[in-house]
Amino acid sequence: MNMRTHVGIIGAGPAGLMLSLLLSGEGIDSIVLESRSKEEIESTIRAGVLEQGTVDLMTEMGLDERMKREGSVHHGIEIRFDGEGHRIPLSELTNERAITVYPQHEVLKDLIAARLNQGGPLLFNVNDVQLSDVSSDQPRIRFVHENEQSELQCDFIAGCDGFHGVARLCIPEAKQQVFTRSYPFGWLGILMEAPPSAKELIYTYSERGFALVSTRSPELQRLYIQCDPNDDIANWSDAMILEELQLRLATRDNWKLLVGPVTQKSILAMRSFVIEPMQYGRLFLAGDAAHIVPPTGAKGLNLAIADVRHLARALTLFYKQNQTHLLEAYSTTCLRRVWRAEHFSWWMTSMLHRFPDDDTFQQRMQRAQLDYTVRSRVAATSLAENYVGLPFDW
Repeated sequence: MNMRTHVGIIGAGPAGLMLSLLLSGEGIDSIVLESRSKEEIESTIRAGVLEQGTVDLMTEMGLDERMKREGSVHHGIEIRFDGEGHRIPLSELTNERAITVYPQHEVLKDLIAARLNQGGPLLFNVNDVQLSDVSSDQPRIRFVHENEQSELQCDFIAGCDGFHGVARLCIPEAKQQVFTRSYPFGWLGILMEAPPSAKELIYTYSERGFALVSTRSPELQRLYIQCDPNDDIANWSDAMILEELQLRLATRDNWKLLVGPVTQKSILAMRSFVIEPMQYGRLFLAGDAAHIVPPTGAKGLNLAIADVRHLARALTLFYKQNQTHLLEAYSTTCLRRVWRAEHFSWWMTSMLHRFPDDDTFQQRMQRAQLDYTVRSRVAATSLAENYVGLPFDW
């Protein structure tokens, strides 16, 4: 089967789905190819802290109904260390910008529903995807869907298929530069059926390691503790995890974590990854296919949305005015924001986690940074500005 479209999109994650919707709003055709099933995508539980810009874009596109009903708007976060909590008033420091806690899988449900409602082609369970002629003006995607071999001819290809996808592999090694950093710790994350222990997220530095409290809903909480990234989750009983959380989150005023049944637990390794450039010929990378950040700064999904917003604008200008300067500048434009987010995520990670080779000097340095961040309005403003998200056109 031969098909033709303006933009072939590989991957139905936040980047691919949002790009398809943005292009559709401008009358630009696209076909989205996804290796997973719809059910798998919508049932994979992932965290979600949405920057103000992401929330604004979803609102402008009419994708905010469930987000406004089920999401939780937070105007601050707490930094906790030495048994004391310190609130960073995000909205007060950023001209009333805020974050919205709304899980990524719920965002994906909204984007998938919107794509299907508009009748745009969205193919699930696609396999054996192969790209060719990406440096020409007629790139092609071959794939198998429902046991049928197909070829998609398009003007452009958007590689939104994540770190393990095929799109990035089409950039010749001689034409790319890769930057990576692995962290010597991971996050053990749990979902727990319990009422909220706090109104806002709590980031904790302790002698025993990092901990994070994130309210997911009135009945479901998401919590994390720093751990060895190579540890086996079987080594951690529910009781051990809850005890460790209580110890790391303890305060001088005897704050207590509200607990309940643990419904899910897993260990997440932490790393940073960036490829430059994010484009080659008519192939453009977006989201995790181009960059990964440690989760401490809550930037992953938001960077993906920023990428495709830039790409959609560049493609719109190409099709409506036959101008290519935004397409040519896509990588440079996106990487400015990517590296800012990489730095912020690295800074938050380095400030809040205990490193395996910690010595007293490094610990004193971390405490000095924490103390300055919560005591200096300028330092707190810098954290707040990055956390709620810089403007898309920054």
